[in-house]
Amino acid sequence: MIDVVSVASWNADLVSRVPRPIARGETLLATSFEISPGGKGSNAAVAAARQGARVGVIARVGRDDFGRMALALWHAEGIDTQHVEPVEGERSGVAQIHVYDDGDNTISVFPGAGAGLAARHAQAAREMLASCRVAIASCEVPLVATLEAFRIARAGGALTVLNPAPACGLPDELLNRVDVLTPNESELRLLAGTAADATIDAAAQSLLARGVKSVLVTLGAAGCTLYRAGEPPHRLPGWRMTVVDTIGAGDTFTGALAAALARAAPLPEAMRWANAAAALSVTGRGAIGGMPSRPQVEALLAE
Repeated sequence: MIDVVSVASWNADLVSRVPRPIARGETLLATSFEISPGGKGSNAAVAAARQGARVGVIARVGRDDFGRMALALWHAEGIDTQHVEPVEGERSGVAQIHVYDDGDNTISVFPGAGAGLAARHAQAAREMLASCRVAIASCEVPLVATLEAFRIARAGGALTVLNPAPACGLPDELLNRVDVLTPNESELRLLAGTAADATIDAAAQSLLARGVKSVLVTLGAAGCTLYRAGEPPHRLPGWRMTVVDTIGAGDTFTGALAAALARAAPLPEAMRWANAAAALSVTGRGAIGGMPSRPQVEALLAE
């Protein structure tokens, strides 16, 4: 049986390291260049698998080198690919990433074949979704696919986790099917439609009022905060880590959270696990280079 199902975006990350953000019309020389696995849904699936969950992906990739790269990665990580659709005549997704000297980054994503994910793909994976424990998705895949996947998973008793990145307007029909929403600060305010200087608490409460069961806000080095209706916020501080880059930290958080929830951990405990996994992820290069194993997270939490 599959524990965690990811409605997965996939792209190859084309990563250049430059000293600082590039101004409009400016050219900077990069100090290095790498091609590595990426895509928020794929990253989260890998993170969950490394935490011991049995993971399946619902995805669409091109029949090209980057599509073959995706399948090779998923097979190597022990991820079920029976519901991956390779397609002729379409390119696999690509993300162009600039990583700066301070470890921060900017990313532009071309979704490629993943943009064709639809409700039919979730329906084809009905058996896997109906029997899983947690279903996860991001906003890098079409909302119609996520909506149908969450409908099927919820009907089977699974929890649903949505990482709303890149941030976009979300219909109440989808929000009502989300058990855990995991935005960062800027995504939270955009989703809630609040001003840039609005408090995180106010923005989170507005999303709870729209039907989300819980809002778990990731705050980077400052940790994370959980909001649930009728309960005080539950806050966890961040960990002091030596940052190599922050690519994939949010995806690691989502995947580790899903794996812990699949083990029937209470949400605050799953949050603690995800917070530690995300902290470890920034110590490696690329989206999955620093993604930790379950024993590594256990060791950090034991400190």
